[in-house]
Amino acid sequence: MLKNIDVFEKDPVPVAVLKLALPTVLSMIVTVFYNMVDTFFVGMTNDANQVAAVSVATPVFLFFMAAGNIFGVGGSSFLSRALGEKKYGKAKHISSFCLYAGIFVGIVGAVLMLTFMKQILNAVGTSENTFGFAKDYLSWIAYGGPAIVVSTAFTNLIRGEGAAQSSMKGMMAGTVANIILDPIFILDSFLGIPCLGLGVAGAAIATVLGNIVSIVIFFFHVAKPSSVLTLSPTYFQIRNGILRGVLLIGLPASLTNILMSLSNIVMNKFLVTYGDVAVAGMGIAMKANMLVIFVQLGLGMGIQPLVGYNFGAKNYRRMKDVMKFSVLCTTIAGISLTAIYFIFTRQIISIFIKNEAVIGMGIRMLRALMVSSPVIGLQFVLNFSFQAMGKAKESLTLAVSRQGFIFLPAIIIFDMLFQLNGLIFAQPVADLCSITLALIMFAVMNKEFRKNEQA
Repeated sequence: MLKNIDVFEKDPVPVAVLKLALPTVLSMIVTVFYNMVDTFFVGMTNDANQVAAVSVATPVFLFFMAAGNIFGVGGSSFLSRALGEKKYGKAKHISSFCLYAGIFVGIVGAVLMLTFMKQILNAVGTSENTFGFAKDYLSWIAYGGPAIVVSTAFTNLIRGEGAAQSSMKGMMAGTVANIILDPIFILDSFLGIPCLGLGVAGAAIATVLGNIVSIVIFFFHVAKPSSVLTLSPTYFQIRNGILRGVLLIGLPASLTNILMSLSNIVMNKFLVTYGDVAVAGMGIAMKANMLVIFVQLGLGMGIQPLVGYNFGAKNYRRMKDVMKFSVLCTTIAGISLTAIYFIFTRQIISIFIKNEAVIGMGIRMLRALMVSSPVIGLQFVLNFSFQAMGKAKESLTLAVSRQGFIFLPAIIIFDMLFQLNGLIFAQPVADLCSITLALIMFAVMNKEFRKNEQA
């Protein structure tokens, strides 16, 4: 425990950011690699309908991750501030609440998804060609719902106590297991070895099993004496501010995932009018773009405990130094990756599928998505910092901007004015508007920090 506290209090800012953010960024890269491999193996079926089905079903899957982020991001933010205030007993109550509440919410979500499967699939924009595949995929995701929620929650909670490497190990173990299981479950044969040939259902099964592997690794970490977290139900409570403290930040963070799911559903509903090739092309473009997004997202997530701890300890100068250094790092990463993607766009899209029509569509879409990539990390750093500080109003505003009240209207208006080209550019336009909003919000907040530093 003392070793983790040293990272928050004593290490130079670049070293502290490196220790906490690098494992998170690496975890995100491995997660992106898994998502790419997942799509790659489904694409090896050379069935555009199966690729499109996964694209349509993925936003629904994100609802479980959204539930996990209620307890993961909300719990991590609350946890790091409690540690900054030296309230270690509260930290145990937070972790126990997040575990058992997460299991309960996962079970409820699974029951609802299985009960209303047909209505959900009709709502998200499945076509006659993709309905059966999407149903197979989501049925298995529903069975593993509680595992997905708990895995997502503890990825963040363990990072929240400063054990970023343990969080990374758990995520990577689950992801590696997922990658290994993908060809076994998805394909009829791989490298001459007979496999199960379950198609998209196999992809979902591998995802669930990967999350279970991560949970096992996370629980081994929590069982160590050095961890402030606990799995004991005796620490479970919702009073004394525990429920409110988690939900205050967890719900806005979860809303980001929910709005992302809803916006993707709306996008697919519009894209399907241009054919399943357009749906598959956008699905692949978004998968490819995940590397750029998740590298910068990982840096923002990685510094969240560092910002939260120093905010709780009222060390505002160190907190702002962390944010400034992180913005510099994420901007450099964004510019570098954008340049690489623009040069090798065709090669990147071609990794996932050999269908030339889908490749051509994916190239157009990926290049459009990359327009905001050099600077999107700035929003992630600021948003996760707001969450770490417990600034629920600011976090909520950003959550509903990028994927909500900016992006959703942009989809409708741009489709009306520019048809398919308008849909392709809706996301980068929403990103740039949200970044501007985040900067304005931080400028206002920074005046308050300066007053506190002078006091």
